[in-house]
Amino acid sequence: MAHKIHFNEQTGKDSFFSVKEKAWHGLGQIVDRYPTSKEAIMFAGLDYTVEKRSLFTYDNENVSKNKETETLLPKVPVPGYFATMRTDTDTVLGVVGKDYKVIQNVDAFSFFDSIVGSSDGILYETAGALGKGERIFITAKLPGYIRIGKEDLIEQYLFLTTSHNGYGSITAAFTPIRIVCNNTLNAALKNCSNSIKIRHTGNAKEKLQEAHKVMGIANNLSVQLEQLFNHWTTVRITDAELKRLIQLAMVPNKEVWQNVQKGHIDDLSKGYLNICDQVYDYALGSAEQQQETTQGTVFGAYNAVTGYFQNRRDYKNGELKFKSIMDGTAKLRGQAAFDLCVRFAQNGSTALQLN
Repeated sequence: MAHKIHFNEQTGKDSFFSVKEKAWHGLGQIVDRYPTSKEAIMFAGLDYTVEKRSLFTYDNENVSKNKETETLLPKVPVPGYFATMRTDTDTVLGVVGKDYKVIQNVDAFSFFDSIVGSSDGILYETAGALGKGERIFITAKLPGYIRIGKEDLIEQYLFLTTSHNGYGSITAAFTPIRIVCNNTLNAALKNCSNSIKIRHTGNAKEKLQEAHKVMGIANNLSVQLEQLFNHWTTVRITDAELKRLIQLAMVPNKEVWQNVQKGHIDDLSKGYLNICDQVYDYALGSAEQQQETTQGTVFGAYNAVTGYFQNRRDYKNGELKFKSIMDGTAKLRGQAAFDLCVRFAQNGSTALQLN
C-alpha cells in the first residue's frame, strides 16, 4: 500500500475512518462507536462505484491532415483492454484486461457481514481508500478473544484489501491484536496461512461469498495461537538470549545477517544496533512487558518486537505506520521474531546459536 490516503476534493475529507484510537489510527474521521457496514462505507468515503469502460487511441496517420482541418482525430478502439473508472468523479483508476471483474466496495463489506451471518456480529474499526481510490482496506473486529494466562486478552480481527486498478488480488487476513498494548500479532504458522487471496476473475464475487473459508482460518488460527502463546508464557528466556533473539529478528538484509552470524558486531551499522537497543530497552522497560505473561518469557520476547514497532517507534505519519504494521517492515520483523520464538520454545538457546 504505497499510496497515500485519498483526499476527496468534493467532500473536503480524507477517505478514511477509525473508531476511537488504536495502534494504527489517527487519520480521517474518528467516530466514537462501531458503525454498521452502511455507515462505515459513508464514514470512509467509499460510497462510490467503479466501472470498466472501453479504451481508445487516435489514428496518428491522419494527424497532419486533422491539424489542417482542425477536426478531431478519429478514435481507434484498443481491443482487449479497459479503463476502470470511478463513476462519481470519472477518475481513471487503472487499465485492465477483458477478464477482469470489478468488485464493488459494497461487496467487500457484504463479505464481512456474511462471515457471522449478520452485520450485528462484526465491528468495523477502520476503512479507507488509497491513492485516487484505486485501493481500499477494511479492518473489522470479530466476536470472542484469545486468552493468554488469566487476564491477557487478544482481540481477533480480519483485514481485507482490494484494488480497482488491476494490480494485486483481493486479500483477507486474520489479524489478532493484544489489548494491553494494541500489538498486532499478525503471524503465519508453518502449516496454516493467516490469509486467502482471490483473483479479480469472473467468479471473484462468488468466491467472496464463501466467507466460511476465512472464518475457518480465523477459528483454526485462534485455537492454535492461544495454545502456542500460552505455552510461550511458560518458556523462560534470559536477558542475553532475548538480546540475541532481537538482533536476529531485526536483521534487514543478507549482509547484516552474515555479520551477525560471524559475530562481527563492529561491522554492523550504528542504525541497526541502535534499533536493536531500542527494542531491547522496550522489552525490559515498558509497563506492558512487565506482566506475568511477558516478563522473562518467550511470549514477551515476541511482544517486544511487535510492541516496539507499534508503541515506541516514530513514524512520519499514521499512514506509514499503518502500512508498516499491516504489510511492511513491522510485519516482516514480527514474523521473523515469531519464527525465532517457535524454534526457541522447541530447542532453547541452541536456536539462537551462530551457524
